[in-house]
Amino acid sequence: MSVMGARARLLRSQDRHRRSRWRAAGVVAVLSLGLVNGAGFATAARAGQVAVATASNFLQPLRRIAAAFEAASGHDVAISAGSTGKLYAQIMQGAPFDVFLAANAREPKRLEAEGEAVAGTRFTYALGTLAVWSATPGIDPQRALRSGDFGRIALANPKLAPYGRAMLQVFDRLGIARPAADRLVVAENVSQALQFAQSGNTTFAAVALSQVRALGNGERGSPWIVDADLYDPIAQQAVLLKGGADNAAAVAFLDYLRGPAGRAAVVSFGYGVE
Repeated sequence: MSVMGARARLLRSQDRHRRSRWRAAGVVAVLSLGLVNGAGFATAARAGQVAVATASNFLQPLRRIAAAFEAASGHDVAISAGSTGKLYAQIMQGAPFDVFLAANAREPKRLEAEGEAVAGTRFTYALGTLAVWSATPGIDPQRALRSGDFGRIALANPKLAPYGRAMLQVFDRLGIARPAADRLVVAENVSQALQFAQSGNTTFAAVALSQVRALGNGERGSPWIVDADLYDPIAQQAVLLKGGADNAAAVAFLDYLRGPAGRAAVVSFGYGVE
């Protein structure tokens, strides 16, 4: 056997071992529509099922899109949500996902380069909009941030979450990075950041506009849709993972997401599309 052939066999064996360790550990849980656990794992897809790992900011839109896709196709969708950085790490460790919906372009590109995603399947499914939200009605978050008249602000871990990084850019471009630094509460992801503001633990939360749009009528609070020139564009990319390469349901789901119905749902939550 050639050296290259032996290496290919070794890599395939290592990949099977990584995936079997995830299943044997018992940490992988099915996440039906509307249910997400703290670990953010999902079971490996069966025939007619697609396991989708999504950035937390896109959870509510994905629930709506998945329900419509299930009704139209007959396939089932299992959803896992978390920060983009953590989901990327889980995929690299062999988590049995079929589709990755990231909050940026960097991690999907890395997965493609590392052979963990199917080349040529990556595309931008949403252009993210940053919002700063307070549970208190009738206040102006932008004015409060500029003047320093606020307690604390929650944001997703900037090392793992694009919306957290975007908020740091806002502070920098507003010239308030130094005073704001002492008032930051770092959350695991944007969902947790929103929870901090909802509970009153922080004055504000830096989140995706989609999260604000998904709030009930009794919880509108005070949002500021952050000016787009205050942070770099948030191009959220989708990619078919190598575990879903032969999964017809996974391919069909991505086709649906970038089709007219999927795009309309994305826009309805406050995202842009290309």
